[in-house]
Amino acid sequence: MIVSRAFVGCDVGVFGLARSGLSAIASLKAGGARIHAWDESEKARAEAGENGAVVAPFASWPWERIKALVLSPGIPLTNPKPHDVVIAARKAGAEVIGDIELFAREVRPERTQPGRVPVIAVTGTNGKSTTTALIGHILVSCGFPAQVGGNIGKPTLDLAAPNGRTIYVLEISSYQIDLAPGLAPDIAVLTNISPDHLERHGSFAHYATVKARLLEQASAEGDVVIGVDDSSSAAIYSRLALRRREQAIPVSIGKVLGRGVFAVDGTLYDAWNGRASKVMDLSRATHLPGMHNWQNAALAYAAVKPIIQDPRAIASAIASFPGLAHRIEEVARVGSVRFINDSKATNADAAGRALACFNDIFWIAGGRPKEGGIDSLLAHAPRIRKAYLIGEAAGDFARTLEPHIPFEKSGTLETAFASAFADASRSGAAAPVVLLSPACASFDQFRDFEDRGERFRALADKLARFAQKEAS
Repeated sequence: MIVSRAFVGCDVGVFGLARSGLSAIASLKAGGARIHAWDESEKARAEAGENGAVVAPFASWPWERIKALVLSPGIPLTNPKPHDVVIAARKAGAEVIGDIELFAREVRPERTQPGRVPVIAVTGTNGKSTTTALIGHILVSCGFPAQVGGNIGKPTLDLAAPNGRTIYVLEISSYQIDLAPGLAPDIAVLTNISPDHLERHGSFAHYATVKARLLEQASAEGDVVIGVDDSSSAAIYSRLALRRREQAIPVSIGKVLGRGVFAVDGTLYDAWNGRASKVMDLSRATHLPGMHNWQNAALAYAAVKPIIQDPRAIASAIASFPGLAHRIEEVARVGSVRFINDSKATNADAAGRALACFNDIFWIAGGRPKEGGIDSLLAHAPRIRKAYLIGEAAGDFARTLEPHIPFEKSGTLETAFASAFADASRSGAAAPVVLLSPACASFDQFRDFEDRGERFRALADKLARFAQKEAS
């Protein structure tokens, strides 16, 4: 655990007691703060009390003494309107921050030895989890003691305290950026930007501005690595390159760059110093399928290049990456039918990346819809045999698909899974794929995307075990 000493002897409010909130309580308590906490969940409140917090509705907190409000990223800070607890904190003159800010104040990103890069932060709309995990994997594979967390895996304050050589690799969401004004990473990575979370940011322009803020906060001597294949990210690169020059590294997929890192026809190239050299054939990375994963690999390569000088070592580590759960993850096979868990695809752009990887797809989609719908996914219609629609988005998705793709309104994941498997089994396709790639948030029927993915995995495991038993 990283102990936060920023508020020793002070009163601090913690609102929202999911993983990061409970982690913040433990860290602040160990650092000598007095904690006041609240959450709608009775179970979370009980755990906070066991960890030493005074648990009470925020209206009864001693706001005249509270120095800071540590807010869960899931609580509205600005749009559609600030939560009442945010209004109370601002009225009392208390800082409104998140657990990432506590981390930033405790772990100073200072270079204490040549080449050391303590903090790498990754943001973007899609691919940030895979890129973050891949960076961590490369570093560990090459002998560096990397700690990976933030919006992926462990909350940041649950990571091990620095030991003098630790490199922190953090996935940072847009919500977390809003609550971490003091985070100054040594390497900041932007994967891409497409419309997402607009209900919380008010507009796409504001969403892009928040994403750019992480790169603008990067340390003066550090690098910024930017995927430049979408117009918003390209504009951010152009702006930062004027100021940072060689410290701004562009990354592209399908386009040869005069300087930067790029992938063309499945081959990764390093043109960091202006002359392109082949790094690897990305087909070696069997758990990174598809062009979107070429981008993830290229971004990760660019992020670790200032630390690891040997491209062959980086290439070997990329090739050995085992992949991430819930990201185009094959979870079972029954006969010729493959089951692919892509529950992390919570918007249309992410789902499109999975649909581009397969043919003869029996597609499970739906949940709580995002703005923009799924019209962009109609380009993949030739790959999709049938769609199985679940959750709140089923009606809207049906209206989009009706003239183009056969579908049924399944309602639940269990019903969709059974129907998709039955249709795939009798389809006659050589390698049919039952793909969970929802293009939606999960919160209408599941705790989070991980819960949704684990439910899909459990259904596939049960079916595979039954099929194996029948065969024997």
